[in-house]
Amino acid sequence: MFHRDPRHLQASSAPAEPAAAAGPTGISSIPSPDKLAADAKLAELLARLQGIVKTEPNPEPPSPVLPEASAPHVASPAVEPAAVEPPTGDPAAELNGSGFVPVEPASLDAAGLTESTVESLVLKFLLARGDASGRAIADQLKLPFVLLDELLRRMKFDQLLAHRGAAPMNDFVYQLTDLGRERGRRFSQHCTYFGAAPVSLADYVASVHAQSLTRQHPSPADLHRAFAELLLNKKMLDRLGPAVNSGRGLFLYGPPGNGKTSIAERITAAFGAEIWIPRAIGVDGEIIRLFDPLNHEELPLQSTGGVYDHRRIDKRWARIRRPTIVAGGELTMAQLEVTINTSTGISEAPLQMKSNCGTLVIDDFGRQRMRIDELLNRWIVPLEKRIDFLSLPNGKKIQVPFDQLVIFSTNLEPRDLVDEAFLRRIPYKIEVIDPTPDEFRELFVLMAEKLQVQFDQAAFDYLIEHHYRRVNRPLRFCQPRDLLLQIRNYCVYHSVPAAMSPESIDRAVENYFAVM
Repeated sequence: MFHRDPRHLQASSAPAEPAAAAGPTGISSIPSPDKLAADAKLAELLARLQGIVKTEPNPEPPSPVLPEASAPHVASPAVEPAAVEPPTGDPAAELNGSGFVPVEPASLDAAGLTESTVESLVLKFLLARGDASGRAIADQLKLPFVLLDELLRRMKFDQLLAHRGAAPMNDFVYQLTDLGRERGRRFSQHCTYFGAAPVSLADYVASVHAQSLTRQHPSPADLHRAFAELLLNKKMLDRLGPAVNSGRGLFLYGPPGNGKTSIAERITAAFGAEIWIPRAIGVDGEIIRLFDPLNHEELPLQSTGGVYDHRRIDKRWARIRRPTIVAGGELTMAQLEVTINTSTGISEAPLQMKSNCGTLVIDDFGRQRMRIDELLNRWIVPLEKRIDFLSLPNGKKIQVPFDQLVIFSTNLEPRDLVDEAFLRRIPYKIEVIDPTPDEFRELFVLMAEKLQVQFDQAAFDYLIEHHYRRVNRPLRFCQPRDLLLQIRNYCVYHSVPAAMSPESIDRAVENYFAVM
C-alpha cells in the first residue's frame, strides 16, 4: 500500500484554491460544491494517515515522516528506562526482569563513539563482505540506521564508498572504492574486528553497579527454588543463605562426591534471572570482547513483528542469563588478564570480568596448573576492594569492577592451602558433610524414580548392611545416582526390567568400588 506524505497532499492541493475561488476580475467567490467535496475527502485522508501513524496509547503529536526516520527524535536519553512503567500489554513489559535497560543512543556522541571508530568498522565489514545495504551495515554494527545514514553519505562524498544500487526504504547498496579498500586494509592490520560497535568503559562500569549482586537479596524461597534439584537439609540452606546474600567470597570444602560443585553452579539461580552486558568494550582504540557464547547464555528479546521497535533498546548490549563460570584445574594466570590474539588484534576479557554480576567457581581449588600463591596474590586486593586493575596490550591500565560471588570448591582443608590473610577475605567457609542414612535413602528413592529403576527396600537394606556398615564405607551424596545408573545400564543391556535386587546391587558395587 502506498502512503503519500500529508505535506505533499497539502502542497498539491494549495494551487487549486485560487483558480477555483477567483473570478475573471480577481474577486473571491463562494467555493463550489465540487471544491467542498474535495476538501472533505482530503480531510478524511489526512485523518486516516494520522490513525496509521498513531501506535501508542499516549502518542506524541503525529509526524508526517516515516517511523524509521522519526525514531531518534522521540527518544529521550535523559529518562532512565528502568524507571518507566510500560503499559499493560506493551512489548517492553518483558524487560522488567532487570533493573537496568540500555537505551538506544540518539547520537554517536551519546553512544560514546567517534566517527573514525564507526568508519573503521564500516570499511572492515565491507572489505570482508563485499557490498551491503545501509541497513545491513547498521544491523552488523548494532546501531540505529539514522545514525549511520549521514556518515555513509559523507563517506561516499569522500570517495571511500560508492553506490552499487538502490535498496528498499530510501536506502542504497554500498561497496568500497579503491581508496576505501586501501584504508580498510590498513585498519584491518591493527584489528580485524568489525562486529557490534563497542560500548564505552564508563557505561560498562555504570551497568555493573546498577546490576550488582550486592543489590540482590535472595530470600529462603529463592534458595529453595535454586536448589530444587538437590537434596539439602535446612541447616545447610541456613548456612548458605547469608553467604549468598553477602555477594562476597565463599569456601565450599569437604569430602569428594557430596555435591560441592553442584551447589556452586546453582547459587546464581537465587539471584535475578538476567542481566545486560556489552558485546564489546572500547578503550582508547582498543576493543575488548566481553560477550562469550561459551560462557554466556543469550536471552534474545521477542520480536515485535513490526518495522519499528518502540522499545528503543541499544542492540550493542546482549541480554544474558546471570553468568556462572566454572574454572577447574585448567585455570592459568593468562585467563585472569586481558589477552590479545596477535593475528587478529582482538582482545579478550578475563574470566573474572566475564563473570561480573554472576558467580565465578574455582573448582578443585589447589589442583590448578598455576601455583596457589600466584592466584592468591593476584586476587587478594580485588577480593577486599571489589575492583580490579587490568593491563591492556597498548600498556594502558584500566580499573574495572570485581563484582561477582567467587566460590572456591576444594576437597582439601582450606587452612592447608592458604594463609590467614587470604582466609580473612573469604568471609564464609562452609563444609559440605556426608549425608545421614535417612538422607541417603531419600536420595535413593528420588533417583530411582528419576532413572526409572524400581526401588526395593530389601535390596537397599542389603546394600547398607553388606557394602557400607561391614566395610565401614562412608556415605556420599553422589553414590545413589552412580549405583542406580550401573543397575539400569546392566538391565538395558540384557533387555530385562530395571529393578533393584541383591544380585544387581552386588554387580554395581563390584564395578563402582573396585579401587575405592
